[in-house]
Amino acid sequence: MIDEYPKLWNRNYITVWIANFLLHFSFMLLTPLLPLYLNDTFGADKEAIGVVLSGYIIAALIARLFSGYIVDNFPRKLVLLVCYFFFFLFFAGYIIAGSLTLFAIVRTLHGAPFGFVTVASSTIAIDVLDSRRRAEGIGYYGLSNNLAMAIGPTFAIFLHQIFNSYNLLFVIALIFSAIGLGLDATIKLKTRETIERKKISLDRFILIKGWSQGLCMVCFAFSYGILSTYLAIYGRDTLGITTGTGTFFTLLAIGLICSRLVGSRSLRKGKIAQNATMGVLISVLGYLLFAAVPNSIGYYGAAIIIGLGNGHMYPAFQNMFINLAENSQRGTANSTILTSWDVGIGFGVLGGGFVAENFGYSSTFWIAWIGNIIGVIFFLSYARGNFIKNKLR
Repeated sequence: MIDEYPKLWNRNYITVWIANFLLHFSFMLLTPLLPLYLNDTFGADKEAIGVVLSGYIIAALIARLFSGYIVDNFPRKLVLLVCYFFFFLFFAGYIIAGSLTLFAIVRTLHGAPFGFVTVASSTIAIDVLDSRRRAEGIGYYGLSNNLAMAIGPTFAIFLHQIFNSYNLLFVIALIFSAIGLGLDATIKLKTRETIERKKISLDRFILIKGWSQGLCMVCFAFSYGILSTYLAIYGRDTLGITTGTGTFFTLLAIGLICSRLVGSRSLRKGKIAQNATMGVLISVLGYLLFAAVPNSIGYYGAAIIIGLGNGHMYPAFQNMFINLAENSQRGTANSTILTSWDVGIGFGVLGGGFVAENFGYSSTFWIAWIGNIIGVIFFLSYARGNFIKNKLR
């Protein structure tokens, strides 16, 4: 019975959940419109847009390579607050950036605190959960990202249509990230036991046991990086869908939320590998639909299907990393999955820009599907069994 389990939604968990929502809400306010902003304001072409936007991912990737070690070895709340402050601060840089070069510098630097904050926040969320509710709690924690994905782009596009001001969006992102920072400052954590540290080695930065899961995440993120970055321009220039980006992300998030609500219950029962399998198989069908049906049906239908798939897949993979790691490596486990995601997103943004500029959008989204199906095949043939064999819990 559910009442036999300890409380899931405790005060600290709710606080870190809301703060994480505000973090990603601020991020998602800008994501769908930045390609248009760079094109409209600086005249950047598709390839230049890819290069500029990939800087954020590269900086986040570099930060996450070290974030697991730092989160595991230093006070987590302090790391969270310091990095969240700089995440908040860099939104002001977008307002004053008067050239493409300066904007690219600000955007790139902004990725570093984002990389640290996401690792610290997700690790603290795990810390404040009872071990018996941890798998379920990880699934529900991701809902904060998904709600931000649903509300942020739609809200941003709505405001832009009314006020036609990119700077307004930058200011709003600045305000909401400040609120999130204030909330995180109220979290109360127990003092962690001092653990004798090993010499610095690779496994303090990357969860070596999760290499196969990480490689799968690179493939899945590669596909998502292409799709999310070039979605708005593709819809406007090829399909004539000028206001559909917000709807796409809303449908995607609805799929994510529905599958997370269902999947979190089965995660509580330990069905991690089953959830992951279901998720990757559903997602690959969504990318196939998007590439094969270049009209509004494929555009919006793929959003729901990919959302349903990723909502099962991502929390299951995060649980895999946690279950492969020692308790003292929670930060490393979280940084590894996020690093893998960043690597894939970065390759997707850069590769997608090159392919779109030279071969067109149709080829770009077929490449996204191919990358996804490679990840599915590798997961089913090796990574799934490797997890079952090596999991600690």
